[in-house]
Amino acid sequence: MATVTLQGNKLHTIGELPEVGAKAPEFRLTTGELKDVGLADYKGKKKLLNIVPSLDTPVCATSTKKFNDAARGRDDVVMLVISADLPFAMGRFCGAEGVDNVVPLSMMRTRNFAKDYGVLLTDGPLEGITARAVVVLDANDKVVYGQLVSEIADEPDYDKALSALA
Repeated sequence: MATVTLQGNKLHTIGELPEVGAKAPEFRLTTGELKDVGLADYKGKKKLLNIVPSLDTPVCATSTKKFNDAARGRDDVVMLVISADLPFAMGRFCGAEGVDNVVPLSMMRTRNFAKDYGVLLTDGPLEGITARAVVVLDANDKVVYGQLVSEIADEPDYDKALSALA
């Protein structure tokens, strides 16, 4: 279990991020077309998992836009934004903000992703959704970088996350 804060108040996660060097846990998440996808759907590409509580918050929106901009021209990389938001809401956000280089994925059918990646919040006002984190996987789904953002209201370290994609 890890501890993070929300505006200074302690919250706990169900576990820890996968360790660097470990094989990433398989997942089942839902696209805007209500199709379930997993790691195999992005086989052979480097993956940046931008894990956010909800795109309906300023910091989550900012991180998604920044990773969207960083994805331009990167055919070897897929940027995934993962939240508890419904796929329809994620689609509206991406359309309104011109986000077209990030793949929005929803945990609407199961919280197993959040459990397996150690980011499910187990208490506090956000219990049941995720803490803010970034996990970078190589083309073989090995974890090469992970950051659990200690204060949920803070942005992730973009430079370190993007450097891990090199």
